[in-house]
Amino acid sequence: MPPLVSGALLLLLAEACFAGIGALVKFTTGTASEAQVVFFRNFFALLLMLPFLYRHGFSLLKTQRWYLHLARSITGIISMYCFFYVLARMPLAQGMLVLLISPFIVPLIAYFWLKERPSRLTLFSIGLGFVGVVLALPVVEHDVTAIVLVALASAFLVAVTKTTIRYMSDTEPAVRIVFYFSLLTAIISVLPLPFYWQPLTATVWYAFAGMGLLAAIGQLAMTRAYAIAPASDIGIWTYSSVIFAGFFGYIFWQEPVTMSWLLGVIIIFYAGYISTRQRLL
Repeated sequence: MPPLVSGALLLLLAEACFAGIGALVKFTTGTASEAQVVFFRNFFALLLMLPFLYRHGFSLLKTQRWYLHLARSITGIISMYCFFYVLARMPLAQGMLVLLISPFIVPLIAYFWLKERPSRLTLFSIGLGFVGVVLALPVVEHDVTAIVLVALASAFLVAVTKTTIRYMSDTEPAVRIVFYFSLLTAIISVLPLPFYWQPLTATVWYAFAGMGLLAAIGQLAMTRAYAIAPASDIGIWTYSSVIFAGFFGYIFWQEPVTMSWLLGVIIIFYAGYISTRQRLL
């Protein structure tokens, strides 16, 4: 299977997991604090990474690029706080806009940092994907300027994180990247936990465990995707998260599925198709 196709499929899997995390985050809103959600999302992901570490051996942790792991973890956890803040205050499908903005930023960062030059057709597909996103997302009926600014900040940091993965993937395997991300984010996010602790129900604990499982799978899939394919070419598939988010929102919160949403989904998939197809020809 061509690397670009494999990367696209892995990214689709990752986005489905991330949309699932978004649904679980929204589910815990009002019961758990954001500090608890961020920490336990990373803590359970770390626990689920231990078998991978045991399988590959502790020698896997040896790295000369610890500074990139640390930088990726810092940008990642700040983006996570911003993302969860947005999800708690907006409908699920609309909140996933945070992840949908990053593909527009990834090619720019990759161009200046990694010297990756996206083709004109790739740029066209990105613009077409943006049109699909605009159609697919619900209309905002109130002033959410502050939330949108937080979303933009999160999207920029997500783009930096994804480009960092691409930059370090020549020497760092996917398991090492994900393990250090889970470890460092768990250590960082435990610091504010005592100040924002709230009693938790059994259902919320199950939700936290689910977040960890989806995070581990999603991070591994995303890391592998950006390791085998250029970020500027497969980033378009990040749009698929709005499809998964729309499905979860409809099933669990009865968020309406409109004709504009369906049209947006078709356009997003077509944009992803032409972006992938033109690289195979």
